[in-house]
Amino acid sequence: MRFRLSRLGCALWLVLGVIVALPARAAPTDGAMLVHLEAAGVRINEVRILNRNIFDTSNPDEDKRLFRWANALHIRTRAGVIERILLFRAGERLSARLIEESERLLRGTGFLQDVEMRVVPVRDGLVDIEVITRDSWTIEPGLSLGRSGGENSRSVSLREYNLAGTGIQLGIGRSTDVDRSESDFQLAGDRLFGSELAGSLVLSSNSDGERRGLRLARPFRALDSRWSAGVGVSRDDRIDSVYNAGEVASQYRHQQNLAEAYVGWSGGLAEGWVRRYTVGVGAREDAYGLEPGKAPPARLPGDETLVAPFVRVDLIEDRFEKTSNLSQIGRPEFLAMGLAASVQIGQAMRSLGSTADPLLYQASLSRGFEPAPRHRLLAVASVSGRLLDGQVDRQRVSARAQYFLPQTGRWLFYGSVSADAITRPGVADTLLLGGDNGLRGYPLRYQAGTRRALLTIEERYYTDQFWWQLLRVGGAVFADLGRAWGGDNINLLNPGWLGNVGVGLRLFNVRSAFISVIHLDVAVPINPDARMSRVQFLVHTRSSF
Repeated sequence: MRFRLSRLGCALWLVLGVIVALPARAAPTDGAMLVHLEAAGVRINEVRILNRNIFDTSNPDEDKRLFRWANALHIRTRAGVIERILLFRAGERLSARLIEESERLLRGTGFLQDVEMRVVPVRDGLVDIEVITRDSWTIEPGLSLGRSGGENSRSVSLREYNLAGTGIQLGIGRSTDVDRSESDFQLAGDRLFGSELAGSLVLSSNSDGERRGLRLARPFRALDSRWSAGVGVSRDDRIDSVYNAGEVASQYRHQQNLAEAYVGWSGGLAEGWVRRYTVGVGAREDAYGLEPGKAPPARLPGDETLVAPFVRVDLIEDRFEKTSNLSQIGRPEFLAMGLAASVQIGQAMRSLGSTADPLLYQASLSRGFEPAPRHRLLAVASVSGRLLDGQVDRQRVSARAQYFLPQTGRWLFYGSVSADAITRPGVADTLLLGGDNGLRGYPLRYQAGTRRALLTIEERYYTDQFWWQLLRVGGAVFADLGRAWGGDNINLLNPGWLGNVGVGLRLFNVRSAFISVIHLDVAVPINPDARMSRVQFLVHTRSSF
């Protein structure tokens, strides 16, 4: 049996292995007082949930009629919803780690814009903990417009991300982009009916098919969680497109059915590390066909069914750092600086209905570093593929590194480099590069191939502006350099390295649960082809700066 990685894949993993072997500097402790109280053995007398409305009308800057209306219309998050997320209870010994992890979990909900943990001494050996939160605006109505890679997208929707203060998400919408028009209904909850169960339901009717999905799970919620389990099924019927030079070259029908069931267990957090083990079975069925009236591909992917039992092992280091003004503006962020690794192996079996019996594998590795005080380097790599008849098949290797270098005042230098490679790709496997995924001066999906590399540098500025008490403001000057190459679908008009420069405005809506950072960019390609616009205007939302 032969198992081999591509040369690029080996190089990527070798580089990441060297990075992981470097010593990591310890992050400074933010909760020195909490650590002192924990060492003293104090206990929690009472936990008080103090949830505030969206706007603080005691602040003259926020005491506006519109803001008072918003507060009146909004149903605040129920105290029980917040309490169930906390990892500590009255009567327990105070734990600095559990308080800090609870803050991370609360901030990750989306429906809370701010979280503060306050320790109030009661008497010797006893303290109260006040959990002070402020809600986000969670109703998303109306119309949204976006533009990237020379193509427009639009949507009209009504979504509630915190239905009646329960944390349940409910939404209906209609959207249109370059691929399809879609009408969808979504229902999701992270702690359904006061339980530990998370679930989601997605029903979508599209211009080219339909999408259905149902998931129910009890996840590993905290580092010290001891077990998890879940089931999920989905069906997707759509038209897939093959792009060349930003234009649709061919299209075909793709029907995909997915199902998974699993159970996991863990010994919890021990000496700063978490080990988790998961076993389950996954099923995937892909069927392809020609679509009447559409240009067919040179060859159609073959139908395939894979049913595979699997085992997964996860290793997580408990090392998080609280910071700000990196990916967000004026809001605390938690960087996962510790080592996180995951390896999953599955074996498809003909006896279970598979059309072949490949060994399926996937793995990921990430770690954060502090090369110098306040400097941050985040590195991540992953590999997935299959071993069939002794050969690596449809293997994808990816690696990315992000560097944050704070400068004087509110300036920050950001750099990112990423690389991907596919070995023995299937017909449908391709890596795309264009205005919608990193190369901002070019049409979307402008280049395609089995190899891809992208370098981005930005000089960022985080202002202290707070427009209308709604939007934090930032800006960036940026340059991108990248290329996708290899395979059967190379852009013959412009196959080489591509670059662009540009400027952008960043608007961070700190009050809402549904928009993170609005990007307004103007990008100029350095080496465009004759058909391209010399200036690209992009409007879109992202989860980061």
